[in-house]
Amino acid sequence: NRRTYNDSPTGIQYHSDHGFVDGGLSHKISTEFMADATNEQQKTLRSFPQRSRNCYTLPSATGKKFLVRALFTYGDYDGLNSTMSGSLFRFGLHIGVNFWEAVNLTNSDPSNTIWKEVLTVAPGNNLSVCLINFGTGTPFVSSLELRPLQDVMYPFVNSSVSISYFIRIRFGNMTTNLITRYPMDDYDRFWESSSSSYATYPFLSRTTSNEVRRLPGNDAFQLLPIFHFAEVVDNNPNRSFNIYSGDEMLFPDFSPSRSQVDSMHQNGRFLHNPAASFLLNKTNNSVLPPLINAFELYSLVRMDNLTTDSNDVSYIKEVKKHYNLAQINWNGDPCSPREYSWEGLICSYPKSNQ
Repeated sequence: NRRTYNDSPTGIQYHSDHGFVDGGLSHKISTEFMADATNEQQKTLRSFPQRSRNCYTLPSATGKKFLVRALFTYGDYDGLNSTMSGSLFRFGLHIGVNFWEAVNLTNSDPSNTIWKEVLTVAPGNNLSVCLINFGTGTPFVSSLELRPLQDVMYPFVNSSVSISYFIRIRFGNMTTNLITRYPMDDYDRFWESSSSSYATYPFLSRTTSNEVRRLPGNDAFQLLPIFHFAEVVDNNPNRSFNIYSGDEMLFPDFSPSRSQVDSMHQNGRFLHNPAASFLLNKTNNSVLPPLINAFELYSLVRMDNLTTDSNDVSYIKEVKKHYNLAQINWNGDPCSPREYSWEGLICSYPKSNQ
């Protein structure tokens, strides 16, 4: 979309991606799916049939934390019915020069919108988000959102550790909206309702059962759960419970505070168990059962790859601009990751960055 507009549900201003990315083709989704689009962001997209890596450069602030969200609505924009063809439709995302997550649209309804989020620290005045072509479908993106976070939030996120969104749930008798976001959340985080059809989460239990259910995902996940609690009983409540991940006790004999929110996490300790489940188990001395107000679950994104020296990057970009060079893969970081280094450049790498 080449115009600037205010999103009607949130009032947030959206801009054209012109000037933030080189290359790609702009499209509208099929007229068949236009009526199902609930906002303007779902109606248009940019696809990247060329290059193995295509990067957006977003303005940021060095050392500041951001929530980066990418949204994808295929909408059969190319008339190929690619999500329902039976073939694998999958491409990748990088945050900077590090792998963030794969986008898998195989057997997905063309009208569906999926999103990916990463919480990260900006390494400089720009933050890059790259789409990676795996050879299993043309990468595309419908919208990119950059939301600033306070420095004190998510204290385990730093220059070497980012976290990728897995789920974020709100519990209780909320509105019928499936997603709660800005202005109810100042940082425009998406919160799914525990009563929605999307929020049947067998890996989170408030019962006293010892049953452990498998968390959907792959075996490479390293997980970080965050539990949010606020006591709702005013008159000297007797409520205490243990919080488990599988058979491991994360927080023993926990009692929610009155008149404030307790956010419980293990300060950056990631769980290596891909079959993790979470259990809130009433203690023997507790009168009241466990409660929970909200829950977040993230996976680890390692920021291990080294970026090219910033002075070198500035010089290379000046050369590119001066000579009007438009090499097909001169996109993103010039030398990192190594497999996407710019054609025609000779990069030297330290032995530790294999």
